[in-house]
Amino acid sequence: MLADLGEFRRSLLVVPIRDGGILAGDHGGLRWIYAFTDTDTLTAFAQARGEGGEWEFRRVYGARLLDETVAEVGVPCGIAVDVGSEGAFLLPPAKGIVPDEVAVTEESERASS
Repeated sequence: MLADLGEFRRSLLVVPIRDGGILAGDHGGLRWIYAFTDTDTLTAFAQARGEGGEWEFRRVYGARLLDETVAEVGVPCGIAVDVGSEGAFLLPPAKGIVPDEVAVTEESERASS
C-alpha cells in the first residue's frame, strides 16, 4: 500500500480503460476513478467482476489523476485505489488532496442538496 499522499502522487498507477474512457463508478453521491498499484491487482478486480483478466489500461502518475483528471470529470470525484484488495483505500475529493476548486466542502454539499 502507498504510505502517504506524497508517495501516491509520485507513483505510476494502472488505470483501466473501458468503452473509450477511464473506468469509474458512482457511490455515495461521488464518482470514483479506479486506479491500481499493479496489473495483478487490476486483473484480480476484473476477474472478480466476471469480466476476464485482460483489460486495456494506461499508466498514469497519481499527481496527474489528482490534479488534472479529477478536475476534468465535471462532478465531485475521488480516486479508489486497489478496489477489491486488502490494501484498498480511497482518496476523497477533499481540500489538500484534490485542487481546491473541485474539492467537496460542507458548503458545496449544502448547495447541491
